[in-house]
Order: sequence, then C-alpha cells, then structure tokens
Amino acid sequence: MGVRNYLVEGVSCAGKTTVATELERRGHHVVHGDRVLAYQGDPITGEPLPGHVHEHHVWDVAEVRRIVADHGTPATYFCGGSRNFARFIDLFDEVFVLELDEATLVERLAARPADEWGGDPEETALVLRLHRSREDIPADAVPIDSTRPLAEVVDEIERLSR
Repeated sequence: MGVRNYLVEGVSCAGKTTVATELERRGHHVVHGDRVLAYQGDPITGEPLPGHVHEHHVWDVAEVRRIVADHGTPATYFCGGSRNFARFIDLFDEVFVLELDEATLVERLAARPADEWGGDPEETALVLRLHRSREDIPADAVPIDSTRPLAEVVDEIERLSR
C-alpha cells in the first residue's frame, strides 16, 4: 500500500509486533504479517498444509504483491516473519532485521506465556537454534539493535526509511 515498502524481520521475540504497534501509533501504515498474511503452507508452492510447523509459517505472496502495488500511502511497513520471504523480498525498498543477543532472547522467551508461540520448551529450543544459525533471516538486511528502548529502535527505522 505504500509508495515505499519496508519489511521488518527477526527471530521470535526480537520485537517485530512491538515495533509494528509503535509504528502504527506514530501514524504509519503497518501490515502485521503474522496476523493478516500468515498461514501454514509449503514455502515453495504456497499450497496450504495442515497443522502448525514452524517451517510452514508462510505469507500469502499474492496478497503481499497486491498490497505493495497499491500506492495509496507514502510508506508501508510489513512486520513479521515468514519462511517464504525469498518469494517476495525483492518487492521491498529496504529490509530491516531486529537483532538481539542470546541472553536478551532467552529472557524474552522466558517471559512469553506457554500458550504463545515460543513459550514451550521445544519451541524455545527451536528459536534459539534459529537465532544461532540465522537460517530464517534475510541475508542482506539492515541490522537494527532491538535491545535498545523501543523509541530508539523505531526512531532508527524511521530515519533509515527516509
């Protein structure tokens, strides 16, 4: 929906939803990818799949393309994670990855309710493995230190989006 479009990515608990909410509060157009674009599907074909498997957490590519093609706002921030970002990452003017150290990640995961993704021990172990391996993170993204206060994190994203 933006003339310019940005992707805010990162591992679970990096702060994507928190950043999205703050960007909205500041008046920006935001797409909460994990809420409105995500479903369980094959990362290559997009075919819907049953169950809940991290590797099948994908975004609707046609919907991402539709939103990007609508230039009704100056900028749109897509916030969230998907395992099929390679199918649409070229649509974004910039990609930001929220970075955090392992100790902060462990602290945030421990505070997460057990019924929220990443809150159970198996999911926590997966998030930590993905954090170490960086296999779910776009390679050429601009790193943003998400251990800083929220206002500073969003200030930096806004500054880099200009």
